Amino acid sequence: MAETHSLQDMRQQPAVAAKVFIQRDYTNGTICQFQTKFPSELETRIDKQQFEETVRTLNNLYAEAEKLGSQSYLEGCLACITAYTIFLCMETHYEKVLKKIAKFIQEQNDKIYAPRGLLLTDPIERGLRVVEVTIFEDRSLTR
Repeated sequence: MAETHSLQDMRQQPAVAAKVFIQRDYTNGTICQFQTKFPSELETRIDKQQFEETVRTLNNLYAEAEKLGSQSYLEGCLACITAYTIFLCMETHYEKVLKKIAKFIQEQNDKIYAPRGLLLTDPIERGLRVVEVTIFEDRSLTR
């Protein structure tokens, strides 16, 4: 049986076995979305449906961030009127959703990925090019 890991354990004692990169999906243009194809390297670590649900949720959150609406229009108008100084005291809709994404990834790592020896990296840290999944060595095999 695989040993359960905590997020703090993995950050203190990195024993990286491999990294898997989930690439951007450009089939619908340049909107920010990632491929939901399940990597074979994760087959022994996590359920396919669980992984796909994580990526789908990320894709939905990025779609929400890029959605144009009255709030985005108002932010743009206020930015022009105030010579963009409004952003010194106000978060944009995009920034709010990026914080929501960071919180979602942290929760996924704490509840799902870290106990299985995996770590999701926020795509913003990789320039929104990839979702990086770090696979840590199973310490129970090395003891």
